[in-house]
Amino acid sequence: MTNGALQGKVAIVTGAGQGLGRGIAMVLADRGASVVLNGRTAVKLESVEAEILAAGGTGTICPGDMGVRSDVERLVHAAVERFGGVDILVNNAQASNPDVSVLAVTDEDLDLTFRSGAVGSLYAMQACHPHMKARGGGCVVNFGSSTAVAGDPGFASYVMTKEAIRGLSRIAAKEWGPDGIRVNVICPAAMSPSAQDFAERDPARFQRVLRGIPLGRFGDPMADIGRAVAALVSDDLSYLTGATLMLDGGRLFIS
Repeated sequence: MTNGALQGKVAIVTGAGQGLGRGIAMVLADRGASVVLNGRTAVKLESVEAEILAAGGTGTICPGDMGVRSDVERLVHAAVERFGGVDILVNNAQASNPDVSVLAVTDEDLDLTFRSGAVGSLYAMQACHPHMKARGGGCVVNFGSSTAVAGDPGFASYVMTKEAIRGLSRIAAKEWGPDGIRVNVICPAAMSPSAQDFAERDPARFQRVLRGIPLGRFGDPMADIGRAVAALVSDDLSYLTGATLMLDGGRLFIS
């Protein structure tokens, strides 16, 4: 552990077995937070837990499906039982099918994408709220997408889900502000497993997206996204809520 800015804080990170979730969990643990790792694949979570412990951090795993309310409630209960409460919730989990146009959206596709993303984020926020309020406040970080803000073709159900998450975040920021709970959204452009799949599936389109990023690269899950999340949940940004942060290398600007 090299930075104690989050010492004494308890964080839940969903989708923590790989990619952005792993990077965020590693940085939060490095800053001193006790991290509860959630995802659907236990062996991936165990690998990240081992990395955190080897680096001198504190972490534990609680596998489950964020689209199942009982799994989410079990996750939050595990955090409270093990570490005494919840201060930070990072809703990173998101499943989706690639290459879904508006005309191709099916009920099954909507169920997969909405339940894992928007519904799972809602469940986790609802379950964490009383525990954050009891500790005098907390911070929720939800994940949108520059793809959704831009309305990129071929991502219909994903775009719908990510914009629903942004709407949920705005209303929660207003309703929960009096409880000392901040709710913000990050729209990242990073080399996650889904981005890698996109690069392999459609390299020409991937290169077009890359050329549209002024900084000329996709973000690193730890150095670029994880550190930003750690700053966002720290006291340094305690006056920020209801915001959307575009961590996309300058690809899009919104107001």
